[in-house]
Amino acid sequence: MIFAATQQSIGLGVVLALTAGWVVYLLSSSKRTFDPGGELVHAPNRKTYFDDEGLETHRLTKYLWWAFATLTISAIGLPLYWLREPFRQQGAGFDRGTQYFEDRAVKRGEELFQASPGNPPTPREPHFGCEVCHGVEGVGGVAQFTLADPVNPDALPRPVQWSAPALNTVALRFRPEEITNILVYGRAGTPMPAWGVKGGGPMNDQQISDLVAYLTHIALDPKQVQDDNLAQYGTDGQKIFDGFCARCHTGGFSYGEPGPTGGGAFGPALDGGATARQFPAIEKQVDWVAKTAAYGQLYGVRGVSEGVMPHFENMLTPEQIQAVVDYERTL
Repeated sequence: MIFAATQQSIGLGVVLALTAGWVVYLLSSSKRTFDPGGELVHAPNRKTYFDDEGLETHRLTKYLWWAFATLTISAIGLPLYWLREPFRQQGAGFDRGTQYFEDRAVKRGEELFQASPGNPPTPREPHFGCEVCHGVEGVGGVAQFTLADPVNPDALPRPVQWSAPALNTVALRFRPEEITNILVYGRAGTPMPAWGVKGGGPMNDQQISDLVAYLTHIALDPKQVQDDNLAQYGTDGQKIFDGFCARCHTGGFSYGEPGPTGGGAFGPALDGGATARQFPAIEKQVDWVAKTAAYGQLYGVRGVSEGVMPHFENMLTPEQIQAVVDYERTL
């Protein structure tokens, strides 16, 4: 905000200077000492100047030396200036380097994440209320959602309490470009709307980038998360599945009405031996759960990553990943 105020002050100063210049010009032109057309005689370039002998002596030499001096300054000064260019950003922001810009992005992202004191948000209150569903500082929460029945379109929609995931671990589960994709396009059929302009939402690219910076900033320590999850779930494959996989792979799990375990929802069905068919070699499935793959990359048997499957190597221990894979292959 201080930077914006400084820009506005500079802009106002430039406008005032230009206005004052025009006023001075108009006042001076209104007090001409000669009639229109008199400039043909009185203009400086019409007056008699030095003759050739007067110009080509010490006067010409003096100006040539001035020209040489300015040329030397340009020839030496510009390269010296650009030699420091790689260090300009490093020295920006009180010698804090790129951290200065990252801190500003995080601050803007935090404001976007917070609930708006005004409704709708205004340019001076750029809050979009992510914390309303995902909790303060992304600890998780509950979202109100109106659920339609795709099997029976004539049935009246009904409200449900949808469990909104914690976002202080989202940077441990998704790559920055994957978080961006989720924010821009949302998740159809869930309370998560499209927030980016490309997806039909209100946030521009800069705001999405700032929000990703904030989510990355609040990410918990991976080792601590692994230790906590190991203490809570142990190596029980079913408990791990319910804690990390069921919200996508079991219909109704997110709003307390779970269907068949692994029957599919936002993610594909895993029951009926589907995982063994997709991953004939179990180590490939373990690698997929741990790391997934970048958007558009192949996995398993003709699988193509869409960037929506989390990777869990930062949240679960190798033993837990092996346990949940073993469990999924029994569904």
